[in-house]
Amino acid sequence: MGRKAVSKLFYYLSILLTGLLSIITLAGALSSFVSPTQCIILAFIGLAMPVLLLLNAGLIIYWCMRCRIWLLLPFIAILGNWGYMSRVLRFSNPNVSKSTLIVSTYNVDGFNRDLTGYTCKEIARYMKNEQVDILCIQEFAAVKEFSIDSIKAAFSAWHYVAIPQPTDGKAILQVAVFSKYPILHTHLVTYPDSKNCSMWCDLDINGQNIRIFNNHLQTTEVSSNKVRLEKELHTENITGTEYATLQLAKGLKENFIKRATQAEHMQKLIAASPYPTLVCGDFNSLPSSYTYHIMKGTKLSDGFLSAGHGYMYTFRYFKKLLRIDYIFHSKEFKVEDYVSPYLDYSDHKPVMMKVELTADIH
Repeated sequence: MGRKAVSKLFYYLSILLTGLLSIITLAGALSSFVSPTQCIILAFIGLAMPVLLLLNAGLIIYWCMRCRIWLLLPFIAILGNWGYMSRVLRFSNPNVSKSTLIVSTYNVDGFNRDLTGYTCKEIARYMKNEQVDILCIQEFAAVKEFSIDSIKAAFSAWHYVAIPQPTDGKAILQVAVFSKYPILHTHLVTYPDSKNCSMWCDLDINGQNIRIFNNHLQTTEVSSNKVRLEKELHTENITGTEYATLQLAKGLKENFIKRATQAEHMQKLIAASPYPTLVCGDFNSLPSSYTYHIMKGTKLSDGFLSAGHGYMYTFRYFKKLLRIDYIFHSKEFKVEDYVSPYLDYSDHKPVMMKVELTADIH
């Protein structure tokens, strides 16, 4: 086969791959609206959205260099996912007026199982310096050497604490709320066949009640399965590698469905809230996901869309592509700023939102 024929073949293959990638990427835009129980393939495409968009951007550059009209295909694919893009990239500037309330959510990864309490104390010190009023923690965990009482002492700047315990003795990945305002009521929400959980509590903010939901939805378990897969790859055991890959895919599928079910349950509780509402936590889901769409619902707004700026990710690994921690708010809150500062005390970064209580809330 001559050089000209090879070049022509490569050209047509490039068009075919561009078209296929564009179609797959456009299909991913539907992942927010279709439950994994109905179409699991869309859930996987939604999970791959950051990589798909980067590949499409690369194809735009490639076809620009070749001055071909095919650049329109990846351009349309990216444009079709503008909703996702706007949830991880914002160009607005933060407001500078004085905020009434600073809320933060942070998956602390069990305080790194630190026996000395150093990690816990550093997180508490940082949050205190940032004047956080309400702190929602996921994967709250104590160890024998640094007990719950020691953790409470580290967070003594927050006089009100809610660490709900399951009444049936079930082992859970605990959640907690630390507040400078009185906590009136607390309720723990556990899920079947899962260690993950959520909670809600009502707070008295200068005479006005608000309800805050603290969520830790189904863990992905990708990290542990990834380690297993890498181990099998190093052993060059084909059977073991195939099994590890299948287990990874199976685990992702099961957890997609669990998170969707958990989100649907929580959305009903959120919709029933009688007070101005904040919904926060580790959703273990991208903004392209069904879980994100259901948790936000129609009455809540994403704080990042309200006042975020720059590029947003909250999981420190996987090439900084994953935004999976959120704070949503009802219309009674005016968001002044929304950031995710870089801290290395956990595999997650905290999310912090500054809000003003509007006239409608008083």
